[in-house]
Amino acid sequence: MRLWGLNNQPSVYAKAPGGFSPWLLSVALLLSGLLSACAATTPPSRLADYVGKDALREGLPPAPLSATGRKAGLVLIADATAPGAAPAMPDEALAQMAERLQEQFKPVFPVSIDKIVPAEGIAVGDGARLRELGKQQGLDYLVVAVTSSTEEEYPVTLFLGWVTHAQPGLRRDNWSLIEAALLDVQSGQVLFRAEGRAWATLDRPTAPGINQWYPVIWKRPLDPNWRWWPPTYEGAPHTLRIIAMQEAVKGLMQNLKEPVRQYQSSQVSVAQ
Repeated sequence: MRLWGLNNQPSVYAKAPGGFSPWLLSVALLLSGLLSACAATTPPSRLADYVGKDALREGLPPAPLSATGRKAGLVLIADATAPGAAPAMPDEALAQMAERLQEQFKPVFPVSIDKIVPAEGIAVGDGARLRELGKQQGLDYLVVAVTSSTEEEYPVTLFLGWVTHAQPGLRRDNWSLIEAALLDVQSGQVLFRAEGRAWATLDRPTAPGINQWYPVIWKRPLDPNWRWWPPTYEGAPHTLRIIAMQEAVKGLMQNLKEPVRQYQSSQVSVAQ
């Protein structure tokens, strides 16, 4: 697994040699189910705060794609303005994420994503700014991607060597969200949109130094055969955010298929 912004750091990925006992696994799955319900709505959607609520109005017939120009750009907005929001990912990770999204979006979106547009100057509540930015760049459409995440940290007991020794520690849950939409620069209408969500957990001792076992990151819902050991204790929270967001992107790519299909079907119906 290649992590954005951490390509030159010796992160370690491993699969657990065995697994949890049936009792521990049952308890963990129960907790996972309860927390997954929270993950379905956390963090809240931020897309409307950037494209404007009018752009997302339901019931409007989707505007047809331009017959003369389908030039598009990708703008990646890292939102950290909501109450309780986690810090955004490092700039290097965001830059690599934008490049990767451009590659992944190209075969999916029915427009030509020719460039990555810097997000400088884009603020919450200013939907007109996005349209202005697209026009300045000579674009017909903008693929708007908004990332956000929420974190919660609380004390736990960490076991060393499975259950033979215990150590006071901290658990940090990260819930990440990425939303993507195709925005018509001229009309200001969002033609279709989708989102992807993910949840990952960081376990670490209250003091650094137990490098054999901690810090360690888990994917959620519970995947007992997947772990990632961050390269540094101090940088572990950044690694957590990157892993959670990469998982959210996987969900987004799956969830984009149906809105794109529905939009293209609507255009065929209009043409007939």
